[in-house]
Amino acid sequence: MKEIKAVIQPFMLENVLDALREYGDLPGLTVTEVLGWGKPGTAIVPGGPHEGAHAFAKRTKLEIVLSDETADAVVDLITRATRTGRRGDGKVFLFNVKDVIKIRTGERGVSAL
Repeated sequence: MKEIKAVIQPFMLENVLDALREYGDLPGLTVTEVLGWGKPGTAIVPGGPHEGAHAFAKRTKLEIVLSDETADAVVDLITRATRTGRRGDGKVFLFNVKDVIKIRTGERGVSAL
């Protein structure tokens, strides 16, 4: 199993959700509003602009756990749905998941998704 964590521009969320609905066959996802910063640049912070300063930007984080077989296709779908070609498009992280346990039934593994 794999876990996808994608940090994207908030205005791109609907694009991703539409693409995921079209793809189908996903067990579910978690969406969280987050704050973060990327590589240093000139940022406006209290007191004025400072070279190399960091300013938090609003982002949206998606978390999806799915089978190994579908992970690459979903990563590709997310990157295509969110790419503008401009700085700040976001990042996608892919992790191995050792196990999943469904609390209600005790099921484990892919069937617990």
